[in-house]
Amino acid sequence: MSNLTNSPAWLALAAHRDEVGNRHMRELFAADAERFERFSLRASGLFLDYSKNRIDARTMDLLIGLARERGLESARAAMFAGRRINTTEDRAVLHVALRDRSAAPIEVDGQDVMPAVREVLERMGTFAEAVRSGEWRGYTKESITDVVNIGIGGSDLGPAMACQALAACGHERLTMHFVSNIDGDHLAGVLAKVDPRRTLFIVASKTFTTIETMTNAATARAWFLASGAAEADVAKHFVAVSTNAERVAAFGIDTANMFGFWDWVGGRYSMWSAVGLPIAIYVGRDNFNALLDGAHAMDCHFVEAPLDANMPVVLGLLGVWYRSFFDSSSISIAPYAQALARLPAYLQQLEMESNGKSVTRDGKPVETATCPVIWGEPGTNGQHAFFQLLHQGTDLIPVDFIAPLAASHKLADHHRLLLANCIAQSKALMVGKTADEVRTELSAGGLSGEALEALVPHRVFPGNRPSNTLLLPDLSPRSLGALIALYEHKVFVQSVIWGINAFDQWGVELGKQIASRIAAELAGDQTSAHDASTLGLIAAARTAA
Repeated sequence: MSNLTNSPAWLALAAHRDEVGNRHMRELFAADAERFERFSLRASGLFLDYSKNRIDARTMDLLIGLARERGLESARAAMFAGRRINTTEDRAVLHVALRDRSAAPIEVDGQDVMPAVREVLERMGTFAEAVRSGEWRGYTKESITDVVNIGIGGSDLGPAMACQALAACGHERLTMHFVSNIDGDHLAGVLAKVDPRRTLFIVASKTFTTIETMTNAATARAWFLASGAAEADVAKHFVAVSTNAERVAAFGIDTANMFGFWDWVGGRYSMWSAVGLPIAIYVGRDNFNALLDGAHAMDCHFVEAPLDANMPVVLGLLGVWYRSFFDSSSISIAPYAQALARLPAYLQQLEMESNGKSVTRDGKPVETATCPVIWGEPGTNGQHAFFQLLHQGTDLIPVDFIAPLAASHKLADHHRLLLANCIAQSKALMVGKTADEVRTELSAGGLSGEALEALVPHRVFPGNRPSNTLLLPDLSPRSLGALIALYEHKVFVQSVIWGINAFDQWGVELGKQIASRIAAELAGDQTSAHDASTLGLIAAARTAA
């Protein structure tokens, strides 16, 4: 792998940063009447306005040159061809196969994986419709009213986010619940709300050994049996998303109701697989297929569109521009849709678990900063919380504004005001407010002299704060699928530029290993070698117990 920061494309961008980086976007807009048209894209039903960035045409040319120099096109082809690009785990990366809607084969090690993918999707759809129609009944012959998904990480965040986002399509009889935290309050709060006779549990763990998931599943099972159900009734109320048939059967789940997936599906990329079973149950087979359709449309765009007109490529390169050349350490996600409240948390895992790496694919230290911190909340709530920092704080924090153009409700005027706030915030971040503008405003309000001048510094907004605005036609399954696939491919683009493996997560493992040891020690009176702080905390926990 070639040296990144000494490469011709990188050095050219570094020099260009010194030329364009501090130019105010007010000036850039004034100099180019076609800036909005030049820096906007449509793909898979989505519209991206990226004109409010500290860029000009030369910037984008240089960023595209960097992508080509880093081999983005060949890396993309390798992923879609089923090559083992996850080198540290020796795995292919084929979440795109899960939503492939063509008839073409997709091979891993010479074997077409699509027949197995279609078989699982068909079984998922059939099962989902049985629950929705009331054909699937509990042991007392009553229909299901509550579905509890027990998982963690990718087995929780994706389905939870999608079910909330698509609630307008949800089945009116079904209430969806998601339990992930090993903190017993999470599960206890859900169990207090549901009737064991009318509740279906989905236990999502590929190996059926994930400690958080299996602890919660075992507790849910014990609660179910304590309600008066028999061991044989477990199979009517528990199903599994797993590949470990032996452990699934031992739990009491009929393996006919075990929905599998493959080692080339990473957890944070798995909502398109059997992990998406709660989505399919809630919104139905057709809507789940529409979710896949939207993602596949974005996949096709990512493969086929020229790099300079490629939405995931542009979004990814803009992220590199700010992270690596402006030292911007975080990005705020601002969905102007309450239904997308879980999107920032979903993107936290997608981006930070993927690209939160400090070594390259060949094991060498990275030469530049990699993944920024991802955070955010829905607008307009964020405007009354952290937007103060975005406007007048000392850090440069790019913002992704995301908004559906059509509302899923019929409440008068709400959506117009919501969109007005979204558009206004992106403008305010860009233009800011100068000292002269503040003086004019205060003077018109009757203030003058020293009192006026004392207020001026507090009312100045520097502006020149970058943002992207993503507009969805609506918050439909197809639009959501395209949106999530867009961010998946953005992550991949950035990983190629930085030379890191976006598809392993070794940083998750160390804490788990230590926790297993400490859990055993908390249950007994022996401790192994620890630092003084850890020993003190163990002692405090034992005392409290």
